[in-house]
Amino acid sequence: MDAPAVIGRRVQRLRAQLGLTQRQLAEPAYTPAYVSTLESGKVRPSEAALRHLAGRLGTTYEELATGRPAHLATELRLALTDAQRVLATGEADEAALAYRGLLTRAELHGLDQERAEALLGLGECALELGELADAARHFEASEQILAAEPLPRRARAIRGRAVVHILAGELRYACYLLESAIDELTTSGLADPEALVLLYAAVISPYLDMGAQARAARAAELALALAPRVADPALVAGMHRQVARTFLAEGRLADADASLAKAQSVYRQLSLRTDLAHCHWMRGYVHAQEGQLPAAERELRTARDMLAAKRAALFTAQVEVELADVLRRLGRHAEAMALLTPLTELGDQHGAVHAGGAHRLLGLIHEEQGESDAAERHYVTALGLLERSGASGDLADLCRLLGDLLRRAGRMEAAMDAYRTGLGHRAAPGTTTLGPAPMPPGVPGA
Repeated sequence: MDAPAVIGRRVQRLRAQLGLTQRQLAEPAYTPAYVSTLESGKVRPSEAALRHLAGRLGTTYEELATGRPAHLATELRLALTDAQRVLATGEADEAALAYRGLLTRAELHGLDQERAEALLGLGECALELGELADAARHFEASEQILAAEPLPRRARAIRGRAVVHILAGELRYACYLLESAIDELTTSGLADPEALVLLYAAVISPYLDMGAQARAARAAELALALAPRVADPALVAGMHRQVARTFLAEGRLADADASLAKAQSVYRQLSLRTDLAHCHWMRGYVHAQEGQLPAAERELRTARDMLAAKRAALFTAQVEVELADVLRRLGRHAEAMALLTPLTELGDQHGAVHAGGAHRLLGLIHEEQGESDAAERHYVTALGLLERSGASGDLADLCRLLGDLLRRAGRMEAAMDAYRTGLGHRAAPGTTTLGPAPMPPGVPGA
């Protein structure tokens, strides 16, 4: 309810528009003096009084008490659902325009829950468009609005912030955010299945990139166990997509492909075009691991075209690195280099991971062409970029490639330094520098 003075002015304005006297508005339940005192803001009206006045003024209690049109919150929630559907089809620009309009309306009428939802949507749009600073700002603002809400209500904003850090190559901080939220959920009695599946699925990717395969496998196991209790099919599909990564890391290619097929089926049914593109991308990776390079190229090109058409810049860059590796393995070096060269300029704007991956592949191509000096330059550049990300597995592999190159050139001391650096980056199975792994649901205080 607004302040008495605000309500009083609202009553006076509506009464004047209808040409009613204070007596006509007051009778039969109240006196003209009461209406006069109310309009001057000297008394806070009761709910009963406002309902009476609203009926006489031809409006609703909610609009008289808050200034919000009747059913506004419901209308905004419906519109937010429509904007989410637009975003799911890959139209991030159009969805962002809708979310901005809804945010303005929610702010105008002080609807905090709807403001938070609009900001979450704007954060997701910014992620799709590769605008990481904007995405972080929107997710943080949403989380601040929901600060007094239970943690399950804040899980999407926390996951969004973590994804921003993952895409920027800040893997350890992303793990810290996700692990902290998981631990708080499991120790506070708020072990909401949907929130936990969302967070477990999100932490799989940085775990794998940091070489913490046991942790990734455990997160996947817990997410799969919770999945039957989750009603949102898109969330379950996203979980299957991430779980497939753990199967890939374990060499279980058939299981990975089966998980991706489940996710792909849901995305097709729900017309979630961007998510469907991610499934094509991962199935391309599976085919590449199996040595089925023409099939891998087809899947990756499909994913790239779908994502590029929707201006999903960061995700497009990741797919192009995978596609370039397939082209390299097919012996089509010129095509691979044409894809990779623009990606080497992404380091400052979008984080180190994509540019580091591009330099690594360019180093491999130059090495295969007998151009050792150029290969070394790219490997060293990639090392500098990836060291900022904490991607231990990638760093160890890169140090091995550089060490082998230097050893073949007879530079044994430099090769040993590269190998030692790689050993320093190789994380022990199931560990990170973050302390104990997150606790599973149902083990409070353990």
